[in-house]
Amino acid sequence: MKHGKKYNATYQKVDKTKEYGLVEAIEFLKANTQVKFDETVEVAVVLGIDPKKSEQAVRGSVVLPHGIGKTVRVLAFAQGEKEIEAREAGADHVGADEIAKKIQEGWLEFDAVVATPDMMKVVGRLGKVLGTRGLMPNPKTGTVTMEIGKAVRDLKKGKADFKIEKAGILHAALGKLSFEPQKIAENTRAFMEAVLKARPQTAKGVYVKKVYLTSTMGQGLKISQESLK
Repeated sequence: MKHGKKYNATYQKVDKTKEYGLVEAIEFLKANTQVKFDETVEVAVVLGIDPKKSEQAVRGSVVLPHGIGKTVRVLAFAQGEKEIEAREAGADHVGADEIAKKIQEGWLEFDAVVATPDMMKVVGRLGKVLGTRGLMPNPKTGTVTMEIGKAVRDLKKGKADFKIEKAGILHAALGKLSFEPQKIAENTRAFMEAVLKARPQTAKGVYVKKVYLTSTMGQGLKISQESLK
């Protein structure tokens, strides 16, 4: 793949043999942005687990202390008192069968979905639409719950979901590059704490092998795990 002069100039600045301190890496990304839009800061975590084994599947979520820097449109599947609770918590759309019908007809004006357990019979019909977009509610990420108000508020604050990929890597967005370095660092540490808590009991050896931080159009920097503590 061909890259432009600016990208190549920044690439030359990266020491590939070095582990960067967390704040040092954030400051590097901020100082070397080459685009005019506010990039997203992203983390990639290489885990020492076997993703082919279901008992070693790593999945979870965490409410980031400083959010992710974007407005999250939340859709809640709920009825009765739980519908009122979801609306009062700030859900952008609330409903049941009528919402499901709209989605089946192509409506997708939302970024996250939550549901009460009794609504999963309705949500289940949307598996092909929501599943392929990573929007299917799941008890493990706190998006299928009777505490629907809390789930909506958490998503509105800025919640990072993570799920192991086939290559044994986790990816997540941790905020915007315009955030203060300390806020990005605190979001990163909160995310890593959640990943450590999600360690499968059957995982042996080194759990977190490598951690990389990057921005939408920036370089990937290997992070010292000591600086993540």
